[in-house]
Amino acid sequence: MSRVKRGTTKLKRRRNVLAQTKGYRFGRGTKERTAKEAIFHAGRNAFRDRKTKKRLARGLWTLRINAAVRATAGVSYSKFINTLKKSDIALDRKSLAALAKDHPEVFARFMDGLKS
Repeated sequence: MSRVKRGTTKLKRRRNVLAQTKGYRFGRGTKERTAKEAIFHAGRNAFRDRKTKKRLARGLWTLRINAAVRATAGVSYSKFINTLKKSDIALDRKSLAALAKDHPEVFARFMDGLKS
């Protein structure tokens, strides 16, 4: 079997790792071993925080809807959601929050239509 020299493969792998850590502080952007470790930790944090981002967004939607519902109808968030479910209105919280924030007059009309 012929001998395989790893020079180009190893260099390519090293360049790829260091390209991913470009801009990192201290040795994490220049030293291969610490760069690999930094990539591992960054990936783990990114995975975790993608879930956290969704959780925080849903909480923000709830908060915005609650504020708008209390301002327009004087009803709590839970009673509003219960009324929506009983009325078979399948609007998601994201679009309701966008309506409440960006178009409060449309949201008020929606609330009036929901009461009657």
